[in-house]
Parts: sequence; C-alpha cells; structure tokens
Amino acid sequence: MKYYSDKNDIIVEGVNCLDLELTLDCGQAFRWVKQEDNSFSGAVKGVFLNIKKDGDKLIFKNTSKKDFENIWINYFDLEKDYDKICERLKQDKLINSTVDEYYGIRILNQDSWESLCSFVISQQNNIKRIKGIIKRLCNTYGDEITNGFYSFPDPERLAKLDTEDFEKLGMGYRAKYVARLAKDVAGGKIDFDKIKSLPIEEARVELLKIYGVGAKVADCALLFGFGFYDAFPIDVWIKRVMKYYPDGLPKCFDRIRGIAQQYLFYWARKQQRAVK
Repeated sequence: MKYYSDKNDIIVEGVNCLDLELTLDCGQAFRWVKQEDNSFSGAVKGVFLNIKKDGDKLIFKNTSKKDFENIWINYFDLEKDYDKICERLKQDKLINSTVDEYYGIRILNQDSWESLCSFVISQQNNIKRIKGIIKRLCNTYGDEITNGFYSFPDPERLAKLDTEDFEKLGMGYRAKYVARLAKDVAGGKIDFDKIKSLPIEEARVELLKIYGVGAKVADCALLFGFGFYDAFPIDVWIKRVMKYYPDGLPKCFDRIRGIAQQYLFYWARKQQRAVK
C-alpha cells in the first residue's frame, strides 16, 4: 500500500481487495451513506469521512495525514493482505467462484462500543430499520460533526437516560437492553479491553453475560467490533449453508472464519436467487 497527499485528500494505491459497497453496506456497519457519485460518507470516532474508489485508487476526501494514519488505516484494515486471504478461501470448492464474484469484501475494525450497541439494536430487525434507529440515536444524543453527520454517543451520555428515552427512538423491546448496556459500560462492569485480550471462547462467554446479548449478537460483535476474525455469526442464511459442511468448516477457513462467513452469505443468497 502506498499513499500520498493531494491538496486536502489522501490518495491510496495498492489496495485491490476493497469494494466499498460490499464492505460498507453489507450489514456490518450501519452509518455509511452512499452518495450520488458512488462515494460513501460516514463518521468514525467523531471524525467525518467521504471515501471513493477510482480505478485502483482510494480517495479519502478532506482527510488529514494524522487522521488517515490514526483512524482510517486501521478501520479499513488497509495493511492486511486480503488478496492472500481470498486465494486461501478459494481452496474451498463451494465458494471458489463466489470469492471472485464478490471480491472486495473486507471486515472493518469498528469501535467496540458502537458495534456492540448497534448489534444489540439489530436483533430481529431489518437493515433499513436498524439504520433509522441508529441515526435517530446519533442525531439526538451525539455531537454534530458536519453536514448532518453526528458522532455515535458515548456510553456515559446514554447512561443518564431511561428505557423510555430509547423507546422514543423506536427501539421497541431492545430499549431496555441498550439502557442497561450503556450503564454497565459507563460504570465499568463491562471491560472492552479485557474482552479483547481473551481467547475467543472466553471472550464470547463474557459477551453472553451481558443483558440482551445472545449468540448471534455476541459473534457479530466479536467479529466486527473486537477484532476476532475467527468469529462466525450464524443467521438464517448461514444455517442453510452449514448443511454443505457436515464434517465442519474446511481447514482453509481456520482463523479467518469470519471473513469466509461473508462470502458464504453471498453464496447462499445467490443460490436462493437461482432457485427462484
């Protein structure tokens, strides 16, 4: 990967395996907005970004070198060799062609708090509604950064609220989960650094202790918010896939099962369309 400044932008070359739409609008993050020019706008850690793919270049608009190096390299995992990972996944005959067809899916390194809170909200919910709830949460309790984009509110701010405040945002039964989660994180009962330091099975146990967190939410948070690339969230699509692996997942998925899961999801969706 090479990068350089061009006026107020950062231009990145040499990142082949990154499709912005597949990565930013696949259900692992909920606050990126696609623009008319096919760029995406969003906010991470209170910093706004507009990002666009132009051929083999990534353009980070109006971004300082400091923010690029301190936030965006890690967030987009730009130093990980996804080309090598994809070649390894293609050893599995089931998704070999799917890796080529949907080449460019990348796991984001999201903030643990935002990711966990978002997936608690996501339970029994569709993506459009999840995005709407989270947008209202940020617009109401976050800080405006620019042009209608807000920061994700920190747990200390949300800990001062009651369940009824979250119900007003349309969270339904999830409101009580978010209210307790914010209080437990703000009060130190939930230690994100500790969870990240544990082996994956122990980290999962810690997340499952949290009020309102079940197996799927725990695995989504582990994969998308805590850096556990071997976490393997199971939804209705992945349940259908697992019948093709009666002896368990193949060896080539070891330690990157979460990345494989993304391609398995698209494979399952593609098979469903073929049946129709």
